[in-house]
Amino acid sequence: MPATAGNGAVTRSTLRQQIADALRDEVLAGRLQPGQEFTVKEIAEQYGVSATPVREALVDLSAQGLLEADQHRGFRVHEYSVDDFRGMIEARGLVIEGMFLALTAGRPGAVRPDDPRSAAVVAGVRRRGEEAQRAATAGDLTVLIGYDLRFWRELGACFGNPYLTDFLHRLRVQTWVCAVQHLRRLTDLRGELWAGHTQLVDALIDRDNDAARAIIAAYNTHSLSLIERLASRSRSA
Repeated sequence: MPATAGNGAVTRSTLRQQIADALRDEVLAGRLQPGQEFTVKEIAEQYGVSATPVREALVDLSAQGLLEADQHRGFRVHEYSVDDFRGMIEARGLVIEGMFLALTAGRPGAVRPDDPRSAAVVAGVRRRGEEAQRAATAGDLTVLIGYDLRFWRELGACFGNPYLTDFLHRLRVQTWVCAVQHLRRLTDLRGELWAGHTQLVDALIDRDNDAARAIIAAYNTHSLSLIERLASRSRSA
């Protein structure tokens, strides 16, 4: 019956997304290392599911730049270089600048800090920023990544352009995938991770774009300097 077929399609689509999310989390947690290879069959057996949603999930992750497909060997975790990281930092800075411009221009759909209906949205973003900030200060990388990705997705939604929000989210996942291979080598990350989430929100609430831009510039400089230092240390070890 059509209803049954439709329900099956929804179930498979949901499973496909669940597998993609789980594998992405494995990469971000460092349990799937850059260059590590695996097959559709291995992943299907690991999760106890059929090959079809696994293959679809792996194709999705390949399209996002997290995996590489090999016709004969299956898939491998993409290995990013420091040059890749520099490019990501530049790209996400341009996207964020576009969001600032949209906010300044009063784009329809963008959150207005002076609108009482937006107060709850802004307060929610700030709370997410506080959670990310606490995790960063504590050096808890796994918790930070989760909150940080949610923070930027929710913050991006405030600018009223879902396409920019989705693109920024993809870039941020890629930068984290690139960064974790270096950050996981440190036994203590306290004091190493950027924790300016709430300051950025406050600057945007005040419509102080100059302050917001300065915060983002300092963040990008910090991130790039940290990864370059860790990568250099790894090469000399």
